[in-house]
Amino acid sequence: MAKKYLKKIIAQSAQDLKVISACCEGGKIKIDDIKYLPKNKIFLFLIERIAREKENSEEIVKSVVKFEYIERSKSKNIDHANTDSFMELFAINLFKNNENYEITLLFSDNGIITLTAEIIEVVLEDQNIKND
Repeated sequence: MAKKYLKKIIAQSAQDLKVISACCEGGKIKIDDIKYLPKNKIFLFLIERIAREKENSEEIVKSVVKFEYIERSKSKNIDHANTDSFMELFAINLFKNNENYEITLLFSDNGIITLTAEIIEVVLEDQNIKND
């Protein structure tokens, strides 16, 4: 059996963030697994995603996506009280707004989370392979 490796992708530019967005596209996120730690300026979530980086793969990978240096987080059309429900992540977009960046997470059912940061520092780190 081939050895399976867990990956870690670090994004520090708009191009890098596109790679993380592509890897996470279609991934499922439980609302309870989304956390914003304002004192630490960290926003993170656990995502179950298909290993899109492997050709014709149906492998499900649990990964953590961590955004650092986050000044502010706001959400729209997300029911935070329904902690057991899941959302599908469609894309992660990046916009420059004056001196800051706005990172927008687009979800199913028109859910949106907007993060404000001075710099781009995002990490996608695989935790385990679910169907192993």
